[in-house]
Amino acid sequence: MRIVLVGPPGAGKGTQAAFLAQNLSIPHISTGDLFRANISQQTELGKLAKSYMDAGNLVPDEVTIAMAKDRMEKPDAENGFLLDGFPRNVSQAEALDEMLQAEGMKLDAVLDLEVPEAEVVKRIAGRRICRNDSAHVFHVTYKAPKRDGVCDVCGGELYQRDDDSEETVRKRLEVYHTQTEPIIDFYKAQGLVVTISALGKVEDVTARAMEALKREGDAA
Repeated sequence: MRIVLVGPPGAGKGTQAAFLAQNLSIPHISTGDLFRANISQQTELGKLAKSYMDAGNLVPDEVTIAMAKDRMEKPDAENGFLLDGFPRNVSQAEALDEMLQAEGMKLDAVLDLEVPEAEVVKRIAGRRICRNDSAHVFHVTYKAPKRDGVCDVCGGELYQRDDDSEETVRKRLEVYHTQTEPIIDFYKAQGLVVTISALGKVEDVTARAMEALKREGDAA
């Protein structure tokens, strides 16, 4: 299957993408991973992206599209892929359609993870990270430490990252609504969107997504 995963920040896209890709035996292609890999390997695209980032500018769509195209042409993506973070806007979605059509392929589904805005703010703004080890992550509501502000694992101080503040989260949501959300209507016009609730336990959301994708596959 060729799937695009969409949803607001805090919807759990990264977590769900990993489980879904494993269950479907297709690669999880994340924009963040693509950028990190190209930059660390100093590919031409990576150098180009870094030049924009170092100058404090947004990386142009054509660079992101070229990275995604290069990754989707790898042998492990021959039978499908799950895209996470791409396309990020309608022009990228149009470019993806053109790429696939040129290869005689098309998307099978666009999985939309739906989460109320209040829950997104609660999920992200409630995160607390250990200063000693960023892998130790807690949440004031869902995974509270035994002692307030203290890591259960190593005793380090827990803090809230600047980009996890409520004000920053709301700004990120504005960007999502303005830039990314319009691709849902773009794909709805093609009859590709499958919307599921991303509330509840991780495994329940995965099961919900797998069932929805199975129905979509059967219908096709």
